[in-house]
Amino acid sequence: GTTGQHTMTKVSGKIIIFTAPSGSGKTTLAKHALSLFPQLSFSVSATTRSPREGEMDGRDYYFVSQEQFKSLIADHKLFEYQEVYTHQYYGTLKSELERIWSQDKVALFDIDVKGAFGIEQLKQKNVLTIYIKTSSLDVLRQRLVARHSDSEESIEQRLRRAGEELEYAKYFDYVITNDRLDLAKKMVEVLIEDFLQQPL
Repeated sequence: GTTGQHTMTKVSGKIIIFTAPSGSGKTTLAKHALSLFPQLSFSVSATTRSPREGEMDGRDYYFVSQEQFKSLIADHKLFEYQEVYTHQYYGTLKSELERIWSQDKVALFDIDVKGAFGIEQLKQKNVLTIYIKTSSLDVLRQRLVARHSDSEESIEQRLRRAGEELEYAKYFDYVITNDRLDLAKKMVEVLIEDFLQQPL
């Protein structure tokens, strides 16, 4: 699909980005960070995909139609967006960032690798990017199979994509291998602690 990096606005507050191939545990680590640091606020992304079991509109994602998403793009209401799979869009609303920054909080993103890469390209010091990886694609396959939410074909598609996404790891500030969750959590804590103390 095409990547949509059109109008990237300049950043005003701080942003922490967790990014990873699907199934590497980034959401678990993002939730851990949110529970530890009250100054972080989760940036809810907009997506055209259907909700998964247990997901709530406005909490996990803003679930929108293709048409709604296309008008968000046309009206320049997105900070960044990606067509992650064909006709499946994800994006960050500018209004979501403004809401978080107006409360003097730090926006925490849990987003796709290409979307994160686009923001990383801005080379701004008030953005911390953390790439979470599993030690191997085999581990990733086991996790995706265990999740039972994807068809065999979808798992193959995700693994192919994860292989491509691993190529991006070198562009991010930090890469954490999440094979031992307790260690990964500690590393996340140290990185965020340090980043929060840095002047804007």
